[in-house]
Amino acid sequence: MISALRSLVRKSQVAMLPQDARSVLRDRLTYLSPEKISRLTRALGDVVDRQVPGDILEFGVALGGSSVLLARRVSPERQFHGFDVFGLIPPPSSAKDDAKSKERYQVISSGQSIGIGGDVYYGYRDDLYESVSRTLARFGRPVDGRSVFLHKGLFAETWLKYARPQVAFARIDCDWYDPVEFCLNAVLTRLAPGGIIALDDYHDYGGCRAATDEFLGAHPGVFAVDDGPNLILRRVHLR
Repeated sequence: MISALRSLVRKSQVAMLPQDARSVLRDRLTYLSPEKISRLTRALGDVVDRQVPGDILEFGVALGGSSVLLARRVSPERQFHGFDVFGLIPPPSSAKDDAKSKERYQVISSGQSIGIGGDVYYGYRDDLYESVSRTLARFGRPVDGRSVFLHKGLFAETWLKYARPQVAFARIDCDWYDPVEFCLNAVLTRLAPGGIIALDDYHDYGGCRAATDEFLGAHPGVFAVDDGPNLILRRVHLR
């Protein structure tokens, strides 16, 4: 009975999503739940509607499903940039990463992780960059070097090549303490007033939570926090 009820709730949530979101779920291109997708697309839509200046960024592209939803809001003034190693993710390396994070990485690194719906886990694919590029092209947002960009490599290295002055929206989905800490502090230097940071793993992995809590503690009053399945931070002050 409980399982059937959950299935009905999920179907109802999916039915309320935009067509592109329903398509990426159908095609097994995202790990996001319908509720997380809804919060993500609403937050992005709010940034666009309020004409917050700057680009749309994603740290942790995976299969590219969420990249499709973000890249569809590009414009002549607003680019999409996706950052990922496009392969097996680096291990959690901080003492602030919890046991759950380390256990999860052990499964991944041992080759035992299973993808969505029984597919091959995306981190094991040799053609992940090409696959994500094909997905974006199929949804009408090709990686063209003008409005849509993918950056392959470690964040600390590829971020140095991103020279645009402002960020309007950044989705951070990189699990562990060190990369989340890096992304938060890197984005802050260019985040426009009213800009948003969406954190996918705040309630899932201890390292992400620790990095985020420290970040917010170091910048009191700078962000309005919308807690939920994914954490939404809106910049309200420049300091």
